[in-house]
Amino acid sequence: MSTSEENRANVEEEKEMVDLDIGESTVPFYRSSHLKYIRNLSNKLDSTSSYEGAVTEHLRMSGIYWTYTALSLLVSPAEASSILGVHASPSFDGCSRKEARPSIVEWVLKCFDVESGGFSGNVGYDGHLLYTLSALQILVIAEYDLNQLDVEKIVSFIASLQQKDGSFAGDKWGEIDTRFTYCALSSLSLLSGVSKGLDSIDVKGAVRYISSCQNLDGGFGSMKGAESHAAQVFCCVGALSIAKSLNVINEPDSLCWWLAERQCDSGGLNGRPEKQADVCYSWWILSVLSIMDRVDWISGEKLAGFIAKAQDPEDGGIADRPEDMPDIFHTLFGTCGLSLLRKLPDSYRKIDPVYCLPKDVVQRCGLSGQVIRRKHCDERDGRLDQYDVLKR
Repeated sequence: MSTSEENRANVEEEKEMVDLDIGESTVPFYRSSHLKYIRNLSNKLDSTSSYEGAVTEHLRMSGIYWTYTALSLLVSPAEASSILGVHASPSFDGCSRKEARPSIVEWVLKCFDVESGGFSGNVGYDGHLLYTLSALQILVIAEYDLNQLDVEKIVSFIASLQQKDGSFAGDKWGEIDTRFTYCALSSLSLLSGVSKGLDSIDVKGAVRYISSCQNLDGGFGSMKGAESHAAQVFCCVGALSIAKSLNVINEPDSLCWWLAERQCDSGGLNGRPEKQADVCYSWWILSVLSIMDRVDWISGEKLAGFIAKAQDPEDGGIADRPEDMPDIFHTLFGTCGLSLLRKLPDSYRKIDPVYCLPKDVVQRCGLSGQVIRRKHCDERDGRLDQYDVLKR
């Protein structure tokens, strides 16, 4: 039996589910079903004739990042690479050569846009900050040597997108969004071992711009004056963490109360007032509450129950809310939410709330950041021990 077949056999031998503790009762987490869903999805994404392949063609890079990261939280690094063919090479059957797709790493490298210096969402598209970050995240999970990249050109691409006010455009077309500030700082941090990293941009200018995007309700928007949105809050707080500038956040308690108020009667979290709960906010909100040391401001048991109900027990995957169809975006962020709530077994890899990478990857890469710690809070999440601490 080949190594690949052995790994898959080991996965199949795992028990069907694990129990999630949600207070007075337990609910199942369908690990094996989720693994089956991810394996089947990877085949569909490769097919341009499938619905999944067609609608995700332009953002395939992010789709692979979501898939690879979700899988990396459920199995060992070797198993994840084997299942997805991260380092696959052409195989042979007797005297005939089997047709083999490029490995994920090979495909990512083909998406490098030589003209711009960034990575694109798929082969032949223009470079963009969103997909540059996704590409680098994939490569560091796969333990690819970043020295083999055209690092100088990538850094130049990122730096060229910073505007005079400190904000970042996503690409040459000029759209401004605080998402892109996070992508820029996170990408440069990932490249810090092989480049000047954050010293390549005006970090103080980026921090000033983020600070100007905080609203009176405590939240952050996509740009100055824009409505507060939970996903933008993560982008802004995550970027400030990487820049080690969480001190510029005005009234951290107001921000965290705004986030805590996003919990609905169902136990799920929404992104804005009066909106439906959505599993993905289990990541966008919990990540910030983890960085700010205020996860206890919401009911973790109710949230875990909401995520659990959004699972597909038979075919696997997690949906945006119960009774909807699962997708890989919500499968990743639902799993991340359970990880941040510490509801998954200790044997599972943990997600890092600043970089959205497995904790061991962040430690291996020596990535830095900053977190807030309340002086009176004694319970600690060990996944944050490597970060600088700001006591507020």
